[in-house]
Amino acid sequence: MAIYRRLAYTPPMSAIPQEPLPPFFRPMWLDDLPQILEIERAAYPFPWTEGVLTDCIKVGYSSLVMELDEVIAGYGILSIAAGEANILNVCVSPSLQGQGLGRRLMENLLSVARRRKAGIAFLEVRASNSIAQRLYQSLGFNQIGSRRNYYPAHRGREDAVMMALELL
Repeated sequence: MAIYRRLAYTPPMSAIPQEPLPPFFRPMWLDDLPQILEIERAAYPFPWTEGVLTDCIKVGYSSLVMELDEVIAGYGILSIAAGEANILNVCVSPSLQGQGLGRRLMENLLSVARRRKAGIAFLEVRASNSIAQRLYQSLGFNQIGSRRNYYPAHRGREDAVMMALELL
């Protein structure tokens, strides 16, 4: 497995404020799981388990980490088979949401799907998550159906909105 790490760069001293580094995307590693689980637990009332995340990496799903200043800010997991991409999990640390990072993460996942020749991308999103639905619609996703009682909820189950995007 190739190892991708940014080399530390110390810019020259200047009185001019420096722009923050843009997000850096790389494959997810098992060593990332403690940070990812921390974000997962902060972002979701019913987070994925370490076992599920480990399995996603081990079976070879396209799992990306988004770093800001060498700290994990978000991640996404994508399954591709038979020309179809299924976006399984997209998450940005709650403290960093609302800054366009979710869009950048989704664009990178869709880029991976296109490079791997997927013709269509699917995802499910909680019916109550209107912010995520608007993001996905702005990227070109359309609602194609719903799944009743798909997600666990504090009072039973919640429906999922099924969305799709043609990639070719």
